[in-house]
Amino acid sequence: MLQIRLASPDDLDGIAALLQANAPSRGGSLTGEFPSDKVAAMLRSGMPVVAALRDGRVVGALFSSAAAQPSPPPPVAAMLRAWPGGPDAYVYGPVCVAASERGQGLPARLYAVLRDSLLGAEAILFIRRDNAASLRAHQRLGMREVAAFALDGVDYAVLSDAGHSKAEDLEHNP
Repeated sequence: MLQIRLASPDDLDGIAALLQANAPSRGGSLTGEFPSDKVAAMLRSGMPVVAALRDGRVVGALFSSAAAQPSPPPPVAAMLRAWPGGPDAYVYGPVCVAASERGQGLPARLYAVLRDSLLGAEAILFIRRDNAASLRAHQRLGMREVAAFALDGVDYAVLSDAGHSKAEDLEHNP
């Protein structure tokens, strides 16, 4: 059985394991590494984190963070220079889904819980241009490319859901 809910501190180890399994050091497409201490800090940030659990095991996670951060990581800083978003904007991501759950619409379900938690505020995210699957998945969610940037020789697209409505949620995810 799949359960999708706001993450709790009890989910820390499962979320950290999922993110590390998909980190660049293991051939994954996430931008950056996510050891337990970094995940713990993200969980304590005060911004919502959504977890998907199948039979008690974390199989998906979607983070959010404030757009106004004192010292954002370099890719987030570059993204916000390219597209700062509106006054209610937040940083969407990372999002990570276990290999066993891919292709089943889990990102849309995680995103729906996050949108409800943030009352429809504007999500801003970046995706590596060479991550075609993630670009397609987010476009299916109604997000659109609004800017681009390059960092350390890697090209990124910046996406936003500004103007996204609940009606679009139903259109994209009946």
